[in-house]
Amino acid sequence: MFVHLLIAAAGSGRRMGADGNKLLLEVAGRPVLAWTLEAALASPVIRWIGIVGQPVDAEPIAAIVAAAQPDRPVEWILGGDTRQESVSRGLAALPADADGVLIHDGARCLVEPELLERCAAAVQAGQAVIAATPVTDTIKQVDGAGTITATPDRAGLWAAQTPQGFPVERLRQAHSRAEAEGWSVTDDAALFELLGWPVQVLQAPPSNIKLTTPFDLTIAAAVLAARG
Repeated sequence: MFVHLLIAAAGSGRRMGADGNKLLLEVAGRPVLAWTLEAALASPVIRWIGIVGQPVDAEPIAAIVAAAQPDRPVEWILGGDTRQESVSRGLAALPADADGVLIHDGARCLVEPELLERCAAAVQAGQAVIAATPVTDTIKQVDGAGTITATPDRAGLWAAQTPQGFPVERLRQAHSRAEAEGWSVTDDAALFELLGWPVQVLQAPPSNIKLTTPFDLTIAAAVLAARG
């Protein structure tokens, strides 16, 4: 059994200080999205890739895909106004034979093929799964005035990442329910949580960061240089 991959590629450049999509910025001489796509194409368990984005980025993303010379289908999918809507549109565009799907943020360009394959294996076993890392900093809960109100025990806290993987039909059911109920979430695992469906955590390496600020570009360049 293979899995299908949806890459969320409608990233804003606001916190990055960029004028457009941060996935089109260069790191180590190539666009961020090019590195993400390379990792996906290095995973033989992924048989089809959909890139979900906005119309303004369709042409440059098409150029990135062409440069990658993919050996399997890589399709462009028009995204929505929110990440949740974009993923829903991506699910609607999956091939009819799709049983398992991975959702991955294009800004996590340091993802390793091995992590994609571990998530895929869990989905193939019928599980819902997310990549995550244990929280290492002490976390403070703060109110609107900036005053600390609580210090949760970090022993049970994990920072959610992507890829996140799901059986396709269950994820479609979750999105359908969310639309009916008016739920708004920031990741697909949260929909499963609202429905009381189990989601397993797979530990990701420290390098699986999301590029959000200019400093993250510096980190990514250093990691890519270390990988050679």
